[in-house]
Amino acid sequence: MKTMKGLRWLVITLVAIATIINYIDRSALAVMWPGIAAELGMDKRDYANIITVFLIGYAVGQSLFGKLFDALGTRVGFLLSIAVWSISIGLHFVARSALSFSLFRVMLGVGEAGNWPGATKAIAEWFPVRERALGQGIFGAGASVGSIIAPPLVAFLYAYVGWKTTFILIGALGFIWIVPWLIIYKSGPDTHPWISEEERQYILSGQQRPAEAKAEYVPTWSQLLRHRQSWSVIAARFFIDPIWWLFVGWLPLYLNEKFHFDVKQIGLFAWVPYVGAGIGALGGGWLCGLLLQRGWSVNAARKLVIALGLAVMFPALILSAMAATPLLAVISIGVILFGFQAAITNIQTLPSDFYSGKTVGSLAGISGTSAVIGVIVCMQLVPELTAGGNYTPFFVLGAVLVPLVYLAIWLGGPVVPVKEKQA
Repeated sequence: MKTMKGLRWLVITLVAIATIINYIDRSALAVMWPGIAAELGMDKRDYANIITVFLIGYAVGQSLFGKLFDALGTRVGFLLSIAVWSISIGLHFVARSALSFSLFRVMLGVGEAGNWPGATKAIAEWFPVRERALGQGIFGAGASVGSIIAPPLVAFLYAYVGWKTTFILIGALGFIWIVPWLIIYKSGPDTHPWISEEERQYILSGQQRPAEAKAEYVPTWSQLLRHRQSWSVIAARFFIDPIWWLFVGWLPLYLNEKFHFDVKQIGLFAWVPYVGAGIGALGGGWLCGLLLQRGWSVNAARKLVIALGLAVMFPALILSAMAATPLLAVISIGVILFGFQAAITNIQTLPSDFYSGKTVGSLAGISGTSAVIGVIVCMQLVPELTAGGNYTPFFVLGAVLVPLVYLAIWLGGPVVPVKEKQA
């Protein structure tokens, strides 16, 4: 059978496209909320509650799919994840109240959550250590591209077919994606029939651990939680993910409430910050890979890029609180999301730095659940923090979280493979 060069790049491209679809589906409700709320008589507290139940489903889905990906494999895990979330977003067509929206958002959250442990596992399988941050960056850029596409696309569809049909149309995207996924992702690189022997050896040799760590350590969940490295990832995700979600969940409402934007104007402006996010995702992965190629240790390279990303975020959050125009607001938020993606790209790579492929999905899922718990706490605070249209406390909350992320990473110790005797 004829082989294909660079098959790992095709795999990560498919994962990135799935992530684009994930964020189009996720963002649609926020973009159309001003129109939906006016039609159905709902308010900001209803929106916060709908987001919260979505996040509860998302928290459950992270750990559930993390375990499913380790048990069933990446091919079947992604198939289940995207099928569940695509059906769920399509069912928004029949929602007529906060309660019915909440029901479908729970289902959406469970399905969409699988994308993250699945992507982390796919990258661990298909990329050598020195390229994993770049692979994670490409995947992370998918979230940014989805967030760039969603506002104008959803606003356009809303204007021409209304919100009900819009949900059906974007739900169909996931089922279209399943076709090339099943054709291309036949197995991992060790047995895939299309991969060249050169690429197979490049990937597998680049995943080899030091001689003393070659005996594969596959901890149970209980054993996993006995290591400070695991808790470092769990805590870092708890503190950093709410910053991203503050903008994914509330940016359209912020533009509506502070600058009186309607759905069309939200579509014109809300995509801009995610350009910065996309550049940060690719830049953070590229920089870490460059440092590794130049002889830096994984520990030093990961931690430096994470620290740089956090250092960009902190002042930008403070400055965003003072933005007086929509343009200044979206540009400064773009800087925040640039730093966020540079940092999170490397934080999400840590499970594959610490553990073997048979454990990566589990830790990615548990840390994803932790992240969602942090997001839920912050989401419930937003209506009170922004009472009267004052969003300054909203940005201050994000700034407070930044140093806590670095503290969690620092307390985790060196980024090296975890050994069983450390339990």
